[in-house]
Amino acid sequence: MKKIAKYFKDFGHAVAHGDIWVKLSLIIMGAGYFGRKQIMRGILMTLLQVGVLASIFGVFAPYMSKLNTLGTVQREEIFDIVTMKKTVNNYDNSLLILLYGIIGILVIIAFIALYIGNIKATYRIQKMQENGEKLNTFLDDIVSFKNERFHITLLTLPSLGVILINIIPILFMVCIAFTNYDENHQPPTYLFTWVGIKNFVNLFTTSQTITFGYAFVRVLIWTLIWAVLATATTFLGGILLAQFINHEDTKFKGMWRTLFVITIGIPQFVTLLLISKMFGDNGIVNTFCSNVGILDFFKNIGLLNAGDACIPFLSRPGWAHITIILVNIWVGIPYQMLVATGILMNIPSDQIESAKIDGANKFQIFWKITMPYVMFITGPSLIQSVIGNINNFNVIYLLTYNYQTTNMAMANSHANEVDLLITWLFRLTNEYSNFKMASVIGIVTFVVCAALSLLTFSRMIGGDKEGVYR
Repeated sequence: MKKIAKYFKDFGHAVAHGDIWVKLSLIIMGAGYFGRKQIMRGILMTLLQVGVLASIFGVFAPYMSKLNTLGTVQREEIFDIVTMKKTVNNYDNSLLILLYGIIGILVIIAFIALYIGNIKATYRIQKMQENGEKLNTFLDDIVSFKNERFHITLLTLPSLGVILINIIPILFMVCIAFTNYDENHQPPTYLFTWVGIKNFVNLFTTSQTITFGYAFVRVLIWTLIWAVLATATTFLGGILLAQFINHEDTKFKGMWRTLFVITIGIPQFVTLLLISKMFGDNGIVNTFCSNVGILDFFKNIGLLNAGDACIPFLSRPGWAHITIILVNIWVGIPYQMLVATGILMNIPSDQIESAKIDGANKFQIFWKITMPYVMFITGPSLIQSVIGNINNFNVIYLLTYNYQTTNMAMANSHANEVDLLITWLFRLTNEYSNFKMASVIGIVTFVVCAALSLLTFSRMIGGDKEGVYR
């Protein structure tokens, strides 16, 4: 808050103590530069001012004026008896109103920041002139972008990319969460409008007609369970596999590493689709299990019902959850093995030798030396893996895209028992055009990921642990 207050205080000081050229810059942004013979800079600032104001009033203002309603005139086709053709009225498009309205607001905010910065810059030039300092020419300004201000040159395009690709879509998604934009309100044929926090209320409540609350709790629980188990199993599995391969008694270490790395070379898309077919109700695995008697064995011990014709690897909730985690272990362990191999090779050998001299067994060395060292190095990566698994679309969707739920409450919300928040969001948008609830789920997913990241990172970096591993 102090920085913001100082920012506006400096602006007020510049206006109050600036000369006529500074004050004229309040009207024409290039005036302060024209008055001090910086013609090119003055021309550029004036053209920029004209261009921005023209875009605000000529392009964005009509849309921003309708942001409160998101449009009132619906699209209609009218038959013209003179031309004997159908004509379309001058209708409102809620989607464009919202999008261009958001962009217009951002342009205004950026222009205000530029406007204030320009006044402060012209005041600094005034002070430099009063102190007899040399003023930069236009060529000096260009050269400075290759030298002391080169960071601005490098960051300009990436910053614009972040605004266009990240910030605007995120703001747009957040706004959609407060509208009724769904399959019944599809622009340009129909309008959608603001509904306040109704969608959030629907997500956290359950009624006879709205079951999003019921589905959300179950999908969220499975998402968190999946994220923890998927991360823990591949992490521990990768470390153990690397430990076994690096063991002094292991022969042909290069061959074993190569065999596991081959699984990385095969595109995950191909692997997961193939596995989904193999473990399907009519897949080769079920055929094999039926032929060798495994299906009957599972029936005898009560894991399957007497009327089941196959093992529901990917078609029944409990079985599907276990299958998904096991498949993810197969897919994910090789990556962790490579990471762990590099770390294990760099563990100081004197620590391990000292532990052996002190009488530590192999398990104690692994638990007291190897694991703390690996955790210290891979801690941030581990957190990233948890967040990545919360948003792990590929494994879940490609394995279970044919899954059919029998739970009517889940089906009513277009969810199923094996969905993560991210796959539920995808189904809502891609298959059912329920953009309002998908946006709400997207916001909740972001909150969950942000909370986990902040909590775990704050605990991980607490204290000075680096000296222990030097």
